[in-house]
Amino acid sequence: MTDKVDDTLTYEQARQQLVEVVAQLEAGAPLEESLALWEKGEALAALCRARLDGAQERIEARIAERGESD
Repeated sequence: MTDKVDDTLTYEQARQQLVEVVAQLEAGAPLEESLALWEKGEALAALCRARLDGAQERIEARIAERGESD
Protein backbone atom coordinates (compact mmCIF):
# COMPACT_ATOMS: atom_id res chain seq x y z
CA MET A 1 0.00 0.00 0.00
CA THR A 2 1.64 3.24 -1.11
CA ASP A 3 -1.26 5.65 -0.80
CA LYS A 4 -0.15 9.23 -0.33
CA VAL A 5 -2.39 11.74 1.38
CA ASP A 6 -3.74 14.39 -0.95
CA ASP A 7 -3.02 17.69 0.77
CA THR A 8 -5.86 19.37 -1.12
CA LEU A 9 -8.47 17.37 0.81
CA THR A 10 -10.95 19.33 2.86
CA TYR A 11 -11.18 18.67 6.58
CA GLU A 12 -14.33 16.63 6.04
CA GLN A 13 -12.74 14.51 3.30
CA ALA A 14 -9.59 13.87 5.33
CA ARG A 15 -11.63 12.98 8.40
CA GLN A 16 -13.74 10.52 6.42
CA GLN A 17 -10.63 8.85 5.04
CA LEU A 18 -9.22 8.70 8.56
CA VAL A 19 -12.39 6.97 9.77
CA GLU A 20 -12.00 4.44 6.96
CA VAL A 21 -8.33 3.82 7.83
CA VAL A 22 -9.22 3.23 11.47
CA ALA A 23 -11.94 0.77 10.46
CA GLN A 24 -9.45 -1.13 8.29
CA LEU A 25 -6.95 -1.25 11.14
CA GLU A 26 -9.59 -2.48 13.54
CA ALA A 27 -10.64 -5.20 11.08
CA GLY A 28 -7.10 -6.54 11.09
CA ALA A 29 -4.55 -6.68 8.32
CA PRO A 30 -1.10 -8.13 7.70
CA LEU A 31 1.74 -6.29 9.43
CA GLU A 32 3.07 -4.40 6.41
CA GLU A 33 -0.41 -3.26 5.40
CA SER A 34 -1.16 -2.23 8.98
CA LEU A 35 2.02 -0.15 9.09
CA ALA A 36 1.13 1.57 5.81
CA LEU A 37 -2.39 2.24 7.09
CA TRP A 38 -0.99 3.62 10.35
CA GLU A 39 1.30 5.98 8.42
CA LYS A 40 -1.58 7.13 6.25
CA GLY A 41 -3.71 7.65 9.36
CA GLU A 42 -0.99 9.76 10.95
CA ALA A 43 -0.75 11.90 7.80
CA LEU A 44 -4.53 12.29 7.64
CA ALA A 45 -4.68 13.24 11.32
CA ALA A 46 -1.98 15.86 10.76
CA LEU A 47 -3.91 17.25 7.80
CA CYS A 48 -7.10 17.43 9.88
CA ARG A 49 -5.21 19.23 12.64
CA ALA A 50 -3.76 21.71 10.13
CA ARG A 51 -7.23 22.43 8.72
CA LEU A 52 -8.63 22.98 12.23
CA ASP A 53 -5.70 25.19 13.20
CA GLY A 54 -6.22 27.25 10.04
CA ALA A 55 -9.90 27.68 10.83
CA GLN A 56 -9.07 28.75 14.38
CA GLU A 57 -6.59 31.32 13.11
CA ARG A 58 -9.20 32.76 10.73
CA ILE A 59 -11.74 33.03 13.54
CA GLU A 60 -9.25 34.69 15.86
CA ALA A 61 -8.26 37.15 13.12
CA ARG A 62 -11.91 38.10 12.58
CA ILE A 63 -12.46 38.55 16.30
CA ALA A 64 -9.37 40.76 16.49
CA GLU A 65 -10.61 42.84 13.53
CA ARG A 66 -13.92 43.38 15.30
CA GLY A 67 -12.15 44.43 18.48
CA GLU A 68 -10.09 47.01 16.62
CA SER A 69 -13.13 48.58 14.99
CA ASP A 70 -14.97 49.14 18.30
